[in-house]
Amino acid sequence: MSASALLDQWRDHLATGRRRSPHTVRAYVATAERLLLAVGLSDWDEVAKVSTRELRGHLATRRTDGIGNVSASRELSALKGFIAFAREQVGADPGTAPRLRGPRIKKGLPRPVTPDEAVGIAEMVHGTAASDWTGKRDAAVLLLMYGAGLRVAEALSLTVDDLPLGETLVVTGKGNKQRVVPLIPVVRDAVSAYVDACPHPMEKGDPLFKGARGGALSQGMVQKAMARARKALGLPSTATPHALRHSFATHLLGSGADLRSLQELLGHASLGSTQIYTKVDAAKMLDAYRSAHPREND
Repeated sequence: MSASALLDQWRDHLATGRRRSPHTVRAYVATAERLLLAVGLSDWDEVAKVSTRELRGHLATRRTDGIGNVSASRELSALKGFIAFAREQVGADPGTAPRLRGPRIKKGLPRPVTPDEAVGIAEMVHGTAASDWTGKRDAAVLLLMYGAGLRVAEALSLTVDDLPLGETLVVTGKGNKQRVVPLIPVVRDAVSAYVDACPHPMEKGDPLFKGARGGALSQGMVQKAMARARKALGLPSTATPHALRHSFATHLLGSGADLRSLQELLGHASLGSTQIYTKVDAAKMLDAYRSAHPREND
C-alpha cells in the first residue's frame, strides 16, 4: 500500500467517520503526511509500530522548523490519532499507542481561535452531539459568542421574547447593563435552525436555549460541548467557550475597530478591561517579527 493510499483512508475517516471540518481534515492529513515522509512509512502495520522515540524525534525536527508550543501540541494530538487509527486497521489495541506528553503551554494573554477553528468548533459540536437538535443548539450558542462577542451567561439569558432575531440584539450584561450588538447572517441562521429543530415549546418568557428536558440550558453543558469539540479537533485547553468571545474582540481589533467601539460591543465597564486586546494584537505582531526579521537576534 502506498503512502497516498494511507492518507486517502485517513482523510475519509476524518471527513466521513468523524465529521471533521474541511480545515481540520486538511491540517490532520498534512501532519500525517509529514510523519510518513520523515520516517519512511508505507503501510498501516508500519504506522502502528511507530515508537515513542521515533515520534519524539519527528516532533523535535518540527520544532527546529520553527513551530511553537501550541502548534507542536496540536501536531502531537493529530499524530496520536493517526497512529491509533493505524492500530485499529491492523487489529491492535489503539490505547497502546506511543505515550508522549506535549509541551507546556504558558497561560497568559487570551489565545483567540482562528475563524476556521471557530467554524470547525460549531460543526464539531453539531456533529458529535447526542441528537441533531442539541447539536444545532450548542452550535448556535457558541456562534453567538464568537459572532457577537457574548459571554456564555449572556447567551443563555436570552429568551423566546428575543425572537425573531434581526440585524441587532439587545443584550443584558454584568450589572444589568444593556448594549446593542450586531448579528451577522451565519449567527442568525444558526439560531433559526436550532429553533426550528427544538422539540420543546417556544413560549413567551421561556429561555431560548433549552436543556434536554425543556428547562434552561446550563453553562456546564456548553462547556462540555466545547470540550468535546476541542478534543476532537486537537485544539489546546485554552480553546474554551470564553475564548470565542476573546476571538471576536481580537479579530475586530485586528480589522481596525477602535477601542471605544470594542468596549461598547463587549459591555466592559471600563476601557482598561478592553485594552488587554491591544496586548494580544501586539503579541501577535511580536511573534511575527521574531520569526521573520533577519536581524532580530542582533
